[in-house]
Amino acid sequence: MFSERTNWQLAQNRFTRALEEVRAGGARVLDLTVSNPTRAGLHYDEHAILGALSSRRALDYDPQSKGLRFAREAVAGYYRELRGGGERDVASNGSTNVDPEQIVLTTSTSEGYSFVFRLLCNAGDELLVPKPSYPLFEFLADLQDVRLVPYPLIYDHGWQMDFPSLEKAVTARTRGVVVVHPNNPTGSYVKAGEMGMLNSFCRGHGLAVIADEVFLDYGLDERRAGAEKNTGSLHAPVDRDSPIHRLGRDDNGIEHASFVGNREVLTFTLSGLSKIAALPQMKVAWVVTSGPRELASAAMGRLEVIADTYLSMNAPVQWAVPALLEQRKNIQRQLLERVTKNLAELDRQLAGQKACQRLSLDGGWYAVLRVPVTRSDEELAIELVREKSVLVHPGHFYDFPSDGYLVLSLITAEGEFREGIGRVLGI
Repeated sequence: MFSERTNWQLAQNRFTRALEEVRAGGARVLDLTVSNPTRAGLHYDEHAILGALSSRRALDYDPQSKGLRFAREAVAGYYRELRGGGERDVASNGSTNVDPEQIVLTTSTSEGYSFVFRLLCNAGDELLVPKPSYPLFEFLADLQDVRLVPYPLIYDHGWQMDFPSLEKAVTARTRGVVVVHPNNPTGSYVKAGEMGMLNSFCRGHGLAVIADEVFLDYGLDERRAGAEKNTGSLHAPVDRDSPIHRLGRDDNGIEHASFVGNREVLTFTLSGLSKIAALPQMKVAWVVTSGPRELASAAMGRLEVIADTYLSMNAPVQWAVPALLEQRKNIQRQLLERVTKNLAELDRQLAGQKACQRLSLDGGWYAVLRVPVTRSDEELAIELVREKSVLVHPGHFYDFPSDGYLVLSLITAEGEFREGIGRVLGI
């Protein structure tokens, strides 16, 4: 009756059952996995957001396959302002200026992925994806009849792409490499040197780059988070004068560049309002195509047909895009302040014990703890729910290669985060 591509395990796992049982018993569970910014106690400009959705222009139906030019120009404007506007891109020596004609609007990055997967892959073709990373890729690949082949991110004084493993993983059916910049949950950006190596690898094998940049704006300065006080972390104490730890810069002191400026190989850069403006419910995302001129033009022609087949974007939200993007200036300040304070609190509590350590991170909303392997990560997370009434994610949710990892959200309300971390480290 049903297709094989939907043959998923739909039964609840032990972790989810344990959480539901504890909540059903009336216990207040401290949630250290918060990912929904609209329920994280942030202050939104309700008048500006709701007012932006009431444009009379939305009464007219103007189907444009790539999305309304008005909205695409606003997205291009976001990239002009990114990192101070028009700075040189470390991947290609080009600017971050984006032509609105290279942008396709979608209702979500998930839809953007589906468009790109369909563009690049026949049934059974392969894409190389990072591990650990967010588990969404698996479901998207199933629905598009694409096979995912993982390549590891390795941890050695920070996260790095494993290029020898990429070389071993590529086959005649490989069509592209997915990078998450910065990664969820490791918080690691693709460094400038890695961008060059990635371009060389893709050029040599005729592959595209698919870059997920939803957390790009959330670069962290670990010094500001008090990392120099963290004797329990896995990274060295921070040099206060080093350019390495200035906001949004990599280990060469260069700003984390967006892949939108990558001209070396065919590149699809995905992002949207879900994280940029903390407005996931508005369902605004996009794909920016770049690369060698003829190849990028051919890709855009086909993407436009795919998008025209669905015309999924609704008019009110498209007309609201400039105002909604403007909200990022208010909301990102709040989120970065929240993340910075929670990270400092985490390091403060880690410094008081020796059993658990935090892995270094460069951006995003999450922190990874390395914990003693006395049982599986799932069993540990279940124990924390049942005995401590605190919710964390086990590392295996994100395909960590072994047990001994917990993933925490840094956008949890500060008081709840402080109390929750105390319970976790009190095991």
